Amino acid sequence: MGLVLFPGDGNTDSPDISWSYTGFGLFRKWLAQIEGFALDQMRGFGGDRPWSEVATTLAPLLDHPDDGGPDLTPAQCAAISPRLSEIAGIQGDPLDPVWQRRIQDVRQLVGVLQFCIERDTGLLFG
Repeated sequence: MGLVLFPGDGNTDSPDISWSYTGFGLFRKWLAQIEGFALDQMRGFGGDRPWSEVATTLAPLLDHPDDGGPDLTPAQCAAISPRLSEIAGIQGDPLDPVWQRRIQDVRQLVGVLQFCIERDTGLLFG
């Protein structure tokens, strides 16, 4: 069983991205690390640091239930997408398969977010 992030347009042909729950957790930890904080120190992830202390446009993605919860709005998708695009351009070790997988995931997620923005629909977690 896994997690799929997909546009809320009701079309099964829309782009999506999927992970195992463990994989999504590792992806979010990696993003938080790039943003300069440890996800496991945050409220909801085992720590007590409030999200109000973190300055990142990725907060709606990082501080979201694994599945269910509120959709990310088109405005939130538009706010998240530029930072993810920047991250997708970071040059890491080309021989590191984990780094390459994370960058591939970021690029795919940006594509899904752009679709949501263009169609003015939310991003669902399911």
